[in-house]
Amino acid sequence: MKFIVALCAFAASATAFAPATTPSMTRTQLSMANHLELTTGKAQLDHSVIDRFNELPYPAEKVLAEYVWVDAKGETRSKTRTLPASRAKAVDTLPRWNFDGSSTDQAPGDDSEVILRPCRIFKDPFRPRNDGLDNILVMCDTYTPAGEPLPTNTRAIAAKAFEGREDEEVWFGLEQEFTLFNLDQRTPLGWPKNGFPNRPQGPYYCSVGPENSFGRAITDATYRACLYAGIEISGTNGEVMPGQQEYQVGPCVGIDAGDQLFMSRYILQRICEEFQVYCTFHPKPIVDGDWNGAGMHTNVSTKAMREEGGLEVIKKAIYKLAAKHQEHIA
Repeated sequence: MKFIVALCAFAASATAFAPATTPSMTRTQLSMANHLELTTGKAQLDHSVIDRFNELPYPAEKVLAEYVWVDAKGETRSKTRTLPASRAKAVDTLPRWNFDGSSTDQAPGDDSEVILRPCRIFKDPFRPRNDGLDNILVMCDTYTPAGEPLPTNTRAIAAKAFEGREDEEVWFGLEQEFTLFNLDQRTPLGWPKNGFPNRPQGPYYCSVGPENSFGRAITDATYRACLYAGIEISGTNGEVMPGQQEYQVGPCVGIDAGDQLFMSRYILQRICEEFQVYCTFHPKPIVDGDWNGAGMHTNVSTKAMREEGGLEVIKKAIYKLAAKHQEHIA
């Protein structure tokens, strides 16, 4: 089973995903207020209605900024604010923000304010515009009002580890695996309900055909959205277990690898909202039977490793890692 490396200490057939048939015009267009059914592939929201509002023009010189952060469980959260376009051009001009940390297990109820500090800007693929401005996604880390990083803010730990070592030019290449389920959160895509596939692992890896590949549309949508956002996504493939997919991010330098990875996860989860598919990064979502886990192979090198004589540098790093192997995989 592939293991997950805690990188930078930070540490789913086209017809299957087709929207439900548009309701008759005699029905109210507000019928989208009905509860979503727990059936994958039926996007209950009427996109013809949503598009009416998405086509409304944005005010001149204003942008929407989606602030994204990592919660106590390592999952992404976000909230949106309106900003003058002049303040959205660089991280240094973005305002800090706050949220209720007691609702994310990141602060007690009697002292719940958590401060969001912007760290990295990406273009927003969910709110494109054609007026010369970009709405943005903002990767943030989390602090107390007094300025102390939260215990869950592993990015701050990573920043200290990288500080002063810029000359090492540490490259990371990340292979992010994930598993796609129906909304019952029990049945992976391509699996029979309350059962197992009739074929073992083998035909699904890098596969084609409706009997082998499940979730390609989600992976392709994530690919395009990440490219638009400015993430260094470098490839995708179907994985070994049916319903399991992978994309790669990198090479990225230093702590930027973590920022790009977590924003790519956020984008993937947002796309799964559209397809009404449940996505998990759990390392072993299926424990019964001979089915692969889902991890994140992490490729790393320093400038010295990539230059002549780098093999010896690599060996030294391996020996150092081996000395704390159990700690690293815990």
